[in-house]
Amino acid sequence: MGTNGPPATKRENTSYERHGDLIDDSYRWLENGGEAVDEWVDRQNAYADDYLESVGVREQLRPRFESLARTTDYGTITAAPTGYFQEVETADDDQPVLYFRETLEDDRDALVDPNEFSEDATASMGWWTVSPDGDRLAYGVDDGGTELYDVTVMEVPSGEELEELTDLGRITPGMFAWTPDGFYYGRTGEDGTAQLEKTIHYHEHGDGPSADELVYEIEEPSMWPVLSTDRDGTHLLVSLVVGWERSDLLYAAVGETDLTPVITDAEHLYSPLIHGDTAFIRTNRDAPYYRFLELDLSGDVGEIDPDELPEVVPERDGIVTGATIADDRLLVQYEREAVSELEVFDLDGDHCQSVDLPGMGTVTGLRGNRDAAEAFFSYQSFDHPPAVVRYDLETDETEPLDRPAVELEFDISVEQVRYESADGTEVPMFVVRRADIDLDGDNPTLLHGYGGFENSLTPIFQKFGGEFLRSGGVYAQANLRGGGEFGKEWHEAARHGNKQRTFDDMIAAAEYLIDEGYTSSDRLAIQGGSNGGLTVGAVLTQRPDLLGAVCCHVPLLDMLQFHTFLLGESWTTEYGDPDDPEAYEWLKEYSPYHNVEDREYPPVLFKTAEGDTRVHPVHAWKMAARMQSVAEGGPFYCKTNRDTGHGTGKPTWMIVEEQLDVWSFLFDQLDLEYVEP
Repeated sequence: MGTNGPPATKRENTSYERHGDLIDDSYRWLENGGEAVDEWVDRQNAYADDYLESVGVREQLRPRFESLARTTDYGTITAAPTGYFQEVETADDDQPVLYFRETLEDDRDALVDPNEFSEDATASMGWWTVSPDGDRLAYGVDDGGTELYDVTVMEVPSGEELEELTDLGRITPGMFAWTPDGFYYGRTGEDGTAQLEKTIHYHEHGDGPSADELVYEIEEPSMWPVLSTDRDGTHLLVSLVVGWERSDLLYAAVGETDLTPVITDAEHLYSPLIHGDTAFIRTNRDAPYYRFLELDLSGDVGEIDPDELPEVVPERDGIVTGATIADDRLLVQYEREAVSELEVFDLDGDHCQSVDLPGMGTVTGLRGNRDAAEAFFSYQSFDHPPAVVRYDLETDETEPLDRPAVELEFDISVEQVRYESADGTEVPMFVVRRADIDLDGDNPTLLHGYGGFENSLTPIFQKFGGEFLRSGGVYAQANLRGGGEFGKEWHEAARHGNKQRTFDDMIAAAEYLIDEGYTSSDRLAIQGGSNGGLTVGAVLTQRPDLLGAVCCHVPLLDMLQFHTFLLGESWTTEYGDPDDPEAYEWLKEYSPYHNVEDREYPPVLFKTAEGDTRVHPVHAWKMAARMQSVAEGGPFYCKTNRDTGHGTGKPTWMIVEEQLDVWSFLFDQLDLEYVEP
């Protein structure tokens, strides 16, 4: 370990008033940017690197991590009338390459190679989408993981660039919808909170962006548009989603720019999947696990009471997490207690068959071929690396197509346990370990949690974490309230004034692992990122006695100021608005930054990114500065990556270094000896 203490951080006599309280914020100057902040970040990085690079296990792990990182990875397959599109990242790539082939038997031809975008491979293709006829491809390019995109449209399969639209901000594939003559798209501002300024436009091929027509201007910061068109280019549906809790549905005939309200509902979500003149609408109205309604688009489309829409697929014992159309059938992805299931229905909603999946795992990237009886998806689990699967709807058989050449090379035990939280609620948790490891009450253990925005934590393959398991570590993944593991009600149970339940669930998970003899407090680490960074930050300040180490990544930590940074204002629907007196009271109770005290805390590794346009790095900066100044114990490190953002688009070389940082810290702090393959 490095012998020097943390670099000194300037403290200013700064404070602000909120609802009659005077809030001390000695490190608010870190919010201002500039040369002084850059120098502070450099000193903190040097302090963190002095330790991280001195940990002996780092160079032991490096050859294995580099080998794992250079294993060929395969993205799922998208079928179009012209052929098949797929991202593949080989050992020589730092970014995945998009390939095209006319049939699955043909060799892949490179269509877009992001490795050519920049010398250090920090520019990436964040997303892509294929036109319904398969003749055009649009893809978004960002630099440094900012998630702010320029969009290129190219011809398929020639690769000829047809046009480029620059500076579109946080446009995503969900904000892009093809028409026969062009496309609708959403755009945002690019700087800071300007990302919350959103508009929808219509673009015709061959016209410059200046000719694009404004279709809709969105004024609500927490509202985001999702655009859908049908294959024939007749219908446009726009879902205006507000804060993961409700959405309005608007309609226009393709080519028109006047949107007509169809469903306006202050409490529920509506997500359309258009097939011909029918929209299958996924909704949680009267169905917390979601169901499908049918909207007829063949006549005049106007405002309608959703209770008047016929139900196609009723709510089942499993949450609907996705759907696709394949050969006039509806494939629906369910999640039952955080485990994926796939079901096939005809377009009248009659159940046809269940897709046979390998085990307790996760389906991602579900794509149906509308011209053939086939669908594609990726499947992974704790013991199964992400593999691409083709499903034949006629034979009801799955066929593995592509699987990375990586295995755990040892047997693991996967349990799904249930434990009791502070209010008596049962919470599920996955516990993974090497099958031949005896539990002695002192096993090094990593507990991962999130618990927010109706997102679920499902089984995933631990490519780098497998070395932790091999060496005798235990990995636990808790399905905290606030997430989506049990639908809308599970999410609602830990929003706004009930957010403490997320932290209670995480604390109870730690207590369970200790009480049941998996580990001890000295050898238990917790980890979380983004909203999960808030979760571990709150547990760190509320129950530091439970923990031996903390990994806190791209976190929210200043919950009295979060709404003033970047996308923060759009998250007030999840946490509450600090400008509201009632919300302020519950936020200040758990805000990690404001609850650091002069007491003993375990070692902490804060990791953040200079290019993060979602969660401002100042959350981690201020928290680290305060802990280094006020808290006992530690040490407390803050590592800021200069050439990346919240997590997307990282080149392979950067992924290796980041993983080495995290796992070196954990091996060292939990006193775990590395067992080589």
